[in-house]
Amino acid sequence: MIKTDGVIFDVDGTLWDSTDVVKDAWNAAFVECGYADPKITADRLKGLFGLPMADIIKDIFPEGTAEEIEKLTPVIYGHEDAYLDRTGGKVYPGIMETMKELAGSVPLFIVSNCQQGYIELFMRKTGCADLISGHLCPGDTGMLKADNISKIISDNGLRAPVYVGDTVMDKDACDLAGCPFVFARYGFGSVDDAESVIDTPSELIGLLDLKK
Repeated sequence: MIKTDGVIFDVDGTLWDSTDVVKDAWNAAFVECGYADPKITADRLKGLFGLPMADIIKDIFPEGTAEEIEKLTPVIYGHEDAYLDRTGGKVYPGIMETMKELAGSVPLFIVSNCQQGYIELFMRKTGCADLISGHLCPGDTGMLKADNISKIISDNGLRAPVYVGDTVMDKDACDLAGCPFVFARYGFGSVDDAESVIDTPSELIGLLDLKK
């Protein structure tokens, strides 16, 4: 078991899957900006989520100039927020129950490489804001995941934190931040050398030794 006094979650691929909605939003954004429909798929996004948003846009639109990407980015964000605000993503079965049980013993946090407002949107659509003690993303701090994990740990005086994520980028960020990593194998990514693995959200309860 992993002794912990605080659990930090990733969002996409860990708490919910928003890729079906996000791919529609991104395709609409490209068309609005006068580009041919790029036919972005949910599966392609699943292979990119976990990267900083700027890197995802560059991967989807490699031929775009810096000026074109600068103009396109806020349109993508606007469409993504609007589409998700209407429908939300697909919350993984057992996530809310697991978070509620954990929150009775330790504080919960969210750190993701997303744009500003995305985590707040997730909390609003799922009604979990009262379970979350803090959250950070590059849009809030200008820092990427490793530094934001470190900031959450420092700001909240955590001595035994653990991060739950679904990609090798999440594990790499945890290694840099010196934070134990739990691989959510039900998500988008693959991590070959994860020491701790869960196949369903509810397995997290049995894995953690919650420090009172």
